[in-house]
Amino acid sequence: MRILGIDTSTNFFCLGVYQDGRICEYNLDAGRKLSGIITLTIKRVIGALGWRLNDIDYFAVGLGPGSFTGLRVGVATVKGLAFSLNKPVIGIPTLDLLAANAPEGAERVIPVVDAKRGLVYAGVYRRDNGKIIRTGPNMLLTMDELLKKSGTREKTAVLGDAIGLYKQDLTRMKNAALLDKDYWYPNGRNLMKLAIEAAASGKAGNAFGIKPVYLYPKECQIRYKSRVTPRLLGARKSQEC
Repeated sequence: MRILGIDTSTNFFCLGVYQDGRICEYNLDAGRKLSGIITLTIKRVIGALGWRLNDIDYFAVGLGPGSFTGLRVGVATVKGLAFSLNKPVIGIPTLDLLAANAPEGAERVIPVVDAKRGLVYAGVYRRDNGKIIRTGPNMLLTMDELLKKSGTREKTAVLGDAIGLYKQDLTRMKNAALLDKDYWYPNGRNLMKLAIEAAASGKAGNAFGIKPVYLYPKECQIRYKSRVTPRLLGARKSQEC
């Protein structure tokens, strides 16, 4: 079985490939150059492996939440490849990828990603028989709202780029350890591990069934000329998206 997957939800472009028990990954801080390197990098990687595109059995892609533009470009690339080759696609929520970074000692994991406008994307996960399981929906909320939801006696690992912005606030979280930058971003290795599990469970779909995870309401994904306040983008509405 051969799998190729990418995640473009952050400034880091991550790519992973899998073949017969072996995982290889490529992670690059691409910044604003992301859209220009996706197809070129895929071409170089499969060429180095001696693959043809049609040799790939599954495509995988990170669904977000994250960068609106990055997600659209990455998901569209994978959907185009899968559709043209008639191959199945596996969609992996990006917060699931981040949660998989957590060390084994953590009983609970909370990935937190900067969502701009004073908000964060977050999820709550628990470790169950060695697997990281999400316990509720992905959320878009303020830091104060996250802190109210996070009170617990369990050892909690917090990771994600929002730590860089809200470290002082997050230190108020009980029984929480803030992980360093090595744990803040998705990587191709975890993308492949989750894709392998999904393929084995029959969770792959077709290109038309893959959709990015956008937590902001639709009206907030458009830039208006008039000023929009952060509260208009509030977590209570967006959690229902």
